[in-house]
Amino acid sequence: MNTNSNTYTIIYASVMVIIVAFLLAFVSSSLKPIQDANVAIDKKSQILASLNIRGLEKSAIEAEYDKVIVSDPIIKADGAVVNEGAGKDEASFVLDSKDVNDENMPLYIANVDGATKYVIPVTGRGLWGGLWGYIALNEDCQSVFGAYMSHASETAGLGALLVEPWFHERFLGKKLFKGDDANVALTVVKAGAVKEADYEVDGITGATLTTNGVAAMVKDGLQKYIGFINTKSAAQQEAPEAACCEEQACENTEE
Repeated sequence: MNTNSNTYTIIYASVMVIIVAFLLAFVSSSLKPIQDANVAIDKKSQILASLNIRGLEKSAIEAEYDKVIVSDPIIKADGAVVNEGAGKDEASFVLDSKDVNDENMPLYIANVDGATKYVIPVTGRGLWGGLWGYIALNEDCQSVFGAYMSHASETAGLGALLVEPWFHERFLGKKLFKGDDANVALTVVKAGAVKEADYEVDGITGATLTTNGVAAMVKDGLQKYIGFINTKSAAQQEAPEAACCEEQACENTEE
């Protein structure tokens, strides 16, 4: 075959493209298990960070997650359980974002130093791209135990600072509700504009649009779980009353 002909050039180029495509597909397929494992470890690290467990070596994350996370149930908007999530990373953990709706909502139940915590995933939109995070609530679901947030492409030195632990720490102890109002009051305000410290988180200086995105993500994300939150809050309120009744019954029996 004439190596200077157009036919030879086309055939040669086609063969090379096929070979390279095959090699790339093979490498991608071979590396996928490692990539999936790294993604899973990163996700577990983020969930642990929302529980104020940070700075772990990569090799220790899996063990700590298994120790702290009790289950990862899938629930409905009203709090009803769809999947108990006893496998810890086989229900909510693998729930595809496109499948999340009022009938399939991810949740993580943790035990930190003997106390139950509920981790709620939240997603939103920042100035340039997607936002996501995890908000850990105390057992009564009335206040924040911890938080973790990240982004896809916010401005370096400004909106991108939402990944910093010092920003996450601003959420600690904040209340979800104001009085008897059923709507989530927890929000993020413009830097320096906090008026109600119980419910408002100080935003990031110079990143107003990102701050607004985080505020919407937090408020709207938690509001979706209002059915579950109300159920847990009511259960916590009934528990002390039940204990009190049992104590009184015991006292009457002794008399």
